Amino acid sequence: MTGAEQKRDYINKKEKARIIITQRVVELNAKYNFTYKKIAIKNQKTRWGSCSRSGNLNFNYKIAYLTPEILDYVIIHELCHLKEFNHSKHFWSLVGLHCPNYRTIRSSMKPLGLILT
Repeated sequence: MTGAEQKRDYINKKEKARIIITQRVVELNAKYNFTYKKIAIKNQKTRWGSCSRSGNLNFNYKIAYLTPEILDYVIIHELCHLKEFNHSKHFWSLVGLHCPNYRTIRSSMKPLGLILT
């Protein structure tokens, strides 16, 4: 996909992605009850998602169009950064609470090319 095609795709799918992702953030966060500030939907070239120290959650619009299992994993991963802003054992324990097969999902995502932070 060319840069122009990707930009058009983002413009066409951003709002639908925002609805899907925001709904899942609310549903999944009900299990954790973490506090976040805002959710941003972006067209990131190298990331599936990220979490800022100020509590903002950023998601690549493309996760809304992946499998529900991968979508949920990306959201859970970023939600857990609200509590643990690292990739420590405690962080992975938090992820594993509601995504026990996260290792398998992570492996399946490697060919897709983007990363999580």
